Amino acid sequence: MQTGPLPLSRRRVLTGMAAVGAALGTATGAPGGLAGLPWVRPARAQDAITPGANAVLLVIDMQNCFLPGGTLPVEHGDEIIPLINTLAAKFQNVVMTQDWHTPGHISFASSHAGKQPFDTVELPYGPQVLWPDHCVQGTDDAKLAADLNVGYAQLIIRKGYHPNIDSYSAFLEADRETRTGLAGYLIERGLTDVYVVGLATDFCVSWSAQDARAADLKVAVVEDACRGIDLNGSVAAAWEAMEAAGVRRIQSSDFA
Repeated sequence: MQTGPLPLSRRRVLTGMAAVGAALGTATGAPGGLAGLPWVRPARAQDAITPGANAVLLVIDMQNCFLPGGTLPVEHGDEIIPLINTLAAKFQNVVMTQDWHTPGHISFASSHAGKQPFDTVELPYGPQVLWPDHCVQGTDDAKLAADLNVGYAQLIIRKGYHPNIDSYSAFLEADRETRTGLAGYLIERGLTDVYVVGLATDFCVSWSAQDARAADLKVAVVEDACRGIDLNGSVAAAWEAMEAAGVRRIQSSDFA
């Protein structure tokens, strides 16, 4: 079993992720699809947002794994940490997610003989893109970013810990049946307005936002408080899918 990061260059990681980005929606059933969908207008700057008691900031996967130097880095992912800290201070409610894979997880290329990262295999729940070993439970790679100042968050949802199911969304695992419990938590607490930030725009942010809408929650993604892979149009395609699902596209400057 591999115990350390695969010897991949950042460019190979990013290029590989972009190559499979469009396929992920089909491979694992992400809601909405990723292309050919209409745009909706973003929130207007003059509509200042003051988060109330029913609003929650959902911080997606701000972990060492996805930061520069991690095993599956999103370029410039560290740049949004100060902005997330500033936004979080405006909210009464903060929820975070954490990718939390078991060693030898089924989504790791190292778990499949003869396979390489970004190859695709067929699993009981459908096609699965294989990844470098990343965010393994208890490792420094899986830790939340040290500079993230949201220690008052009320909940951390860990996802991807089922050894035989991958997970992108904070609400549903990749089999599109196994629930994380986040929707029930938010609804039971009366947290109906969800604002999403984090990594990566075109993967876990997009899937989480669309699933939040499917749970009949009001959802907005703070564009400048996210970073994406953004190769071969993957970020633009994800925005089309989110906006078609009814997700609002806003900026941090839209907040009071």
